Amino acid sequence: MKIAIGNDHIGFELKPALLEVLKERNIEVIDVGTTNSSRTDYPNYGEKVGNLVASSEADLGIVICGTGVGIGLAATKVNGIRACTCSEPYTAQLSRQHNNSNVLAMGSRVVGKELAKMILTCWLDAEFEGGRHGGRVELLSEIEKRQCQ
Repeated sequence: MKIAIGNDHIGFELKPALLEVLKERNIEVIDVGTTNSSRTDYPNYGEKVGNLVASSEADLGIVICGTGVGIGLAATKVNGIRACTCSEPYTAQLSRQHNNSNVLAMGSRVVGKELAKMILTCWLDAEFEGGRHGGRVELLSEIEKRQCQ
């Protein structure tokens, strides 16, 4: 498995905790930055991660900013991306099981390092259930297609 990860300057401090989880699982990482705490703009990193996932260069993506909302919104602007902003494990799990989310967004001002690791673990361990959820995910894809016309 290969995961793309991106963050702005606020998300920079939380990233190492998530990289630790990915390393423990022997997951290959594409880190698109940022690599320091100098001010940056979160949309750039959300888009980079979204593009890597949408093009299948990465299987999944993780994005981090202050709340997780802005960078998650940026990722969802890329066709094919279903980003979820999670502040607790249950939502992370269900976002994969029911929505087949392919990008996880978190906020470094919202969750601590240990909680972030639990959220990521639940998200990675969950699998898409398909069934009635498959039809709903397809409806989301149809909305994207209509927007591109």
